[in-house]
Amino acid sequence: MTETATKRDTEQTGRLGGLGETIRRVAPDKSSLLHPASLASKATSLTEQYLQPGWQRAKNAAGRYLRPVLETVSPLGWVVAGSALLLLVLGAAFGWQEAKIAALMGLFLLLLAIGLVLGRFSYGVALDLARTRVAVGDRAVGSVAVTNTADKPLLPAALELPVGAATAVFQLPRMKAGQVHEDLFTIPTQRRAVIVVGPVRSVRQDPLGLLRRQMMWTEPTELFVHPRTTALGSSASGFIRDLEGLPTKELASADVSFHALRDYVPGDDRRYIHWKTTARTNSLMVRQFEETRRAHLAVAVSTNTEEYSSEEDFELAVSVAASIGLQAIREQRNLSVLTQRGPLRSDTGRILLDEMTRIEGKPQRSTAVELARGTAEAVPNASVMFLVVGGQVSATQLRQASTAVPAGIRAFAIRCGAGLEAARATIGDLSVLSLPSLDDLAIVLRKAAA
Repeated sequence: MTETATKRDTEQTGRLGGLGETIRRVAPDKSSLLHPASLASKATSLTEQYLQPGWQRAKNAAGRYLRPVLETVSPLGWVVAGSALLLLVLGAAFGWQEAKIAALMGLFLLLLAIGLVLGRFSYGVALDLARTRVAVGDRAVGSVAVTNTADKPLLPAALELPVGAATAVFQLPRMKAGQVHEDLFTIPTQRRAVIVVGPVRSVRQDPLGLLRRQMMWTEPTELFVHPRTTALGSSASGFIRDLEGLPTKELASADVSFHALRDYVPGDDRRYIHWKTTARTNSLMVRQFEETRRAHLAVAVSTNTEEYSSEEDFELAVSVAASIGLQAIREQRNLSVLTQRGPLRSDTGRILLDEMTRIEGKPQRSTAVELARGTAEAVPNASVMFLVVGGQVSATQLRQASTAVPAGIRAFAIRCGAGLEAARATIGDLSVLSLPSLDDLAIVLRKAAA
């Protein structure tokens, strides 16, 4: 009896196990397309796909039509509108007649402001800078010419011209059809900078400043105020001791720097046979030369303001580096200009001055020592190196910088500071020049070349 029951229970368990396997095979997988989660995800994806174009069109329309309207309202205008709405609600809720009157006055002011700013702008505006590149202290002059391109007179309005962080305002009179109104302006150039001039925008607003409507008429223009430079002259740059370049230790069979005589080897150019020595020794002798390289100037200017006593000293260093670079370009020599942030473009004098104008000084961990090492690595073929630093650089730092300069490179360190005396010193293989002003640069370099 027990064996029969046990056998029956085993058969029943087997049937239930098979049924469970069948149920598991029939039950839908969550990853199946028929699963509710998959259906919901698919429906969401299709909905987004169909609604995306309409949503994008709505965003574009809002940006095109609604944003200009919202930007017309000034902060004061939003305060008046919000206050009027709040007073209107309070007056209706509590029966305050004073609140209702104040709300109606606010709405009246907004409607009056709308009437004053409405209207079509019809101008032809031309922004003209006489020169887009000037030196520090030079006069930068520009003009704004406005033409009424409408068929009817235009009411007085205002033009705004952003000049750097400031904004110049020009008042336009009532202009007849086709009338031209021109205003001249001068831009201060006391400091080296890249000044963004423009865009010119016309402004129409109510007397209270609730609404302000403006329209751009020109593109912004960059005005480069280059650092002040000085001409060095050929005598000041005579420290570059080469005819077609500086000699190296490499020997060649043909060049301009004579080295020695050697025995003739088949294949040598017969033009270099030294006939006098050949006649005396009764053996063919040829000239041997040292290979030369073109003079390559490397100018490294430190932008670490902690090495300078004042901002004027840093500007002096930028002017010194720019002056030396311009002299190298005039003499058609290879030039590399570097700062702690890397090399600057120096293909032409104009490009160099533009790059020097964009230099910004700031406190940083990289000192003149790291600058000298980086310059030696970036320009290994330099023949002359100028390290332009501030007056706060110590003699120990200059000695460390001199060890970073490879042998064969003539190195100069120019310390810039208004409180220094024009002098020359030697630290290791480094010639240290102290410079109090830009006017002394030519004299100091001439003494260094002597």
